[in-house]
Amino acid sequence: MKFRFTECKNLKQKPEAVNSFGKLFTDYMYVCEYSGGKWNEGEIKPFNALEMLPCASVLHYGQAAFEGLKAYRDKCGTVRLFRARDNFKRMTTSAERLCIPPVDEGQAYNALVELVNIEREWTPTESGTSLYIRPLVFAADESLGVHAAKNYKFIIILSPSGAYYANGFAPVALKVEREYVRAGKGGTGAYKVIGNYAASIKAGELAKEAGYDQVLWLDGNERKYVEEVGSMNIFFVIDGKLVTPELDGCILPGITRDSVIKIARHKGISVEERPITIDEVLSGAKSGKLTEIFGTGTAAVISPVDRLGDNSQDIIIGGKGKVGEISKLLYDTLTDIQTGRKEDIFGWVTTVEAQ
Repeated sequence: MKFRFTECKNLKQKPEAVNSFGKLFTDYMYVCEYSGGKWNEGEIKPFNALEMLPCASVLHYGQAAFEGLKAYRDKCGTVRLFRARDNFKRMTTSAERLCIPPVDEGQAYNALVELVNIEREWTPTESGTSLYIRPLVFAADESLGVHAAKNYKFIIILSPSGAYYANGFAPVALKVEREYVRAGKGGTGAYKVIGNYAASIKAGELAKEAGYDQVLWLDGNERKYVEEVGSMNIFFVIDGKLVTPELDGCILPGITRDSVIKIARHKGISVEERPITIDEVLSGAKSGKLTEIFGTGTAAVISPVDRLGDNSQDIIIGGKGKVGEISKLLYDTLTDIQTGRKEDIFGWVTTVEAQ
């Protein structure tokens, strides 16, 4: 045992099947604290409430960042982490943007491996399921004042989860968002910080009330260029090419996004990372040049889109209820690598060996 360990006296009963996302949590978590200018080694301890005073600085000023990644179990029972080191690298950039002292990436990765090994029996085996992993770092000063805190906590919690959307890989509907924006130049759009998600909720709720699953975000300056979809990156298939908005400082550099681009290029699919206007998307959908749309993210992996709504008009993409060929190819390839059904030629997976 590399880290301090406090044993849980009453273990939870593990579910026979998992059909929800982010609602069930394992017996243990990892907690690490920063004070006096350094992080301690941390402890694996029973999952429980965190002690926090009402004056805790994160509650008032939102100085917090998080990540989301997954572990999978293959047919031999081996637990597989997907691109975990890349998530901790991205967390470092998010922390630096908020003046949070970065957690040592090696320490974070080792703590995750040990935690997942302890909780390996919580990793579900059913198709479409995974062990969702949520690292979180936040300010823990017990005082008010808008400045960088001097005390922080870093935690990792685990949640056995099913599909993010109730309908799994079935296509979703998007509403073009022309009033609210998610990010602006110089802001925090390219970082995984908590304020980004709070700011997105209003538009998302209005989209659901109108009969859509997610919003398609436009840029904050001209309301002209496509940025993201909900909390995912967005891809379009136009004239047989895979097109996605370039990373311009407002868009989160998604790890699933990067994986999809690399897989597509390996498969010989032309990929363009460039500015794309909403007018190009709408006209391409109407003319038939645009044949597929899908979002990418850790939670949903790949989410196909079959309907796009804008100003009281709906456009069907590729056929109602249909999943495009490229979307399906990329989804199958990526999930096959994650779950060990195909060889990981990219070196993305690390296995957690039983100890």
